[in-house]
Amino acid sequence: MVINFSQDIHLQSLFPQTEFEEKVISFLENWYSEAETVSVQTSGSTGTPKVFEIEKEKMRSSAQMTCDFLNLRKGDSALVCLPVEYISGKMMIVRSIERKLQLFITSPSINPLADLDHEIDFCAMSPLQVENSLDKIHFIKNLIIGGAQVSESLKTKIHTQLSCSIQHLVPSVYETYGMSETLSHIGLKQIYPNSEEYFSVFEGVQINVDERGCLTIFAPKLNSEILQTNDLVELKNNHQFKFLGRIDNVINSGGLKIFPEQMESILKKQLPNEVAFLGVKDETYGQKLILAIEGDETDELNSQLKRLLNGIQTSFSKNHLPKEIHFMTNFPRLGNGKLNRKELLNLL
Repeated sequence: MVINFSQDIHLQSLFPQTEFEEKVISFLENWYSEAETVSVQTSGSTGTPKVFEIEKEKMRSSAQMTCDFLNLRKGDSALVCLPVEYISGKMMIVRSIERKLQLFITSPSINPLADLDHEIDFCAMSPLQVENSLDKIHFIKNLIIGGAQVSESLKTKIHTQLSCSIQHLVPSVYETYGMSETLSHIGLKQIYPNSEEYFSVFEGVQINVDERGCLTIFAPKLNSEILQTNDLVELKNNHQFKFLGRIDNVINSGGLKIFPEQMESILKKQLPNEVAFLGVKDETYGQKLILAIEGDETDELNSQLKRLLNGIQTSFSKNHLPKEIHFMTNFPRLGNGKLNRKELLNLL
């Protein structure tokens, strides 16, 4: 199904063929109703999933920020392939409405671009979807990736794939930073063609850090309250920051604070496998550092791992080396594809 929001839309003339198309139309009915708010479900990646109400006016403001940043214009094309239960899918529709885009509707799957054979100006996808759609991402002019951190290995695959593309279109690929409370994202970091270290926040968004070094966000057009995150960051200036890791994930091993995301990024630059550093309760260390690796153990993988762990010892210290290494066939994940660290820790 394709809905062209640059023209007058009559919902009764739309005939859904799939369950996802029915959900999109249901959202549109709600959006065009007299209700001033929309119900949004959180993913539950940082706590218990919950449903809360968001003002439509704030969603419009968020949509305008993204469309302005990407310079989207009336009549441009967009593709929605994210669940509309969550803010990510809802906002793709709202952006299309606000900027009067032509919206292509594709049911969420791990390979939503499988049947795509033409250029699209704008699309939002999860890392897992991009991982399984690399052969088609050259069709997307502006691709934003959110819902989970983009791994170093996926960044490398994106660069390799797009650098070899013979298409005349030069895509721009971005990693997003945000949460349900910020109505999707409040900043973007380019992955391709440039590899940026820092997220750049949208105009009207103020950022700072608290005494713990965690990011605070004040975006009055999106949320009337100052949002306190548990994300440890490094500020470059008043509109750019680097994500270091979640304070919830910090491991205290023998009095040493270890930031797992930093070490994971080093391994993921070279390893194709998903990896996770975790702290398991231990009488001696308080928390014993454990490395979990998704996939089967092989001699080649062990050889790579030994070299990379030597690099971690050089960059940090010998106390940053894992006391145990576990290989697992599949890591547990949340419904949106994010690694479920709590469940993985329970399994270990």
